[in-house]
Amino acid sequence: MFLENTINPKKKKGWIEVICGSMFSGKTEELIRRLKRAKIAKQKVEIFKPEIDTRYDEIAVVSHDYNQIHSTPVPASANIPLLINDEDVVGIDEAQFFDMGLVAVCNQLANNGIRVIVAGLDMDYTGKPFGPIPALLATAEYVTKVHAICVNCGNLANHSHRITDNNKLVMLGETDSYQPLCRDCFTLENNFKNKKE
Repeated sequence: MFLENTINPKKKKGWIEVICGSMFSGKTEELIRRLKRAKIAKQKVEIFKPEIDTRYDEIAVVSHDYNQIHSTPVPASANIPLLINDEDVVGIDEAQFFDMGLVAVCNQLANNGIRVIVAGLDMDYTGKPFGPIPALLATAEYVTKVHAICVNCGNLANHSHRITDNNKLVMLGETDSYQPLCRDCFTLENNFKNKKE
């Protein structure tokens, strides 16, 4: 006796894509590019960002070079499923600022046949894994790590070095507060900072 295939061929297949890297590496730019392509394909798209991210715009997701796409700011990951209406694609920017519940939300959306595209910092300014991104990297089908250019030596940069004295984990900022550094330059800067303290 043959077992019947229980997979519904008409059911949409969902998955998770994560775009990660340091600041100034093009994460948001890549997220916007993928979402705009989905819109061109006439797919239903919804984009979310954390309410606290108001650097360039209260509503839109905006890259450092001012490319933008309309989004819905939310205070917590639990709000995202409540705002979904038969979308094909869901984009989430600045995912590192969301709570750990974001991992379950993304998996729930993917299990329901939605393509989920998440962008965020994989490390904080101290070089440690940041928020829900490491767990999302573990469960995602597709991972894209993008790099900036080290401002000290010109090599590929994967660290977001904070150049202010603020020690808060979450601090929104631009080139006045952060600079991209490679591993070696990041280590040298931190060793120098630790000697001064």
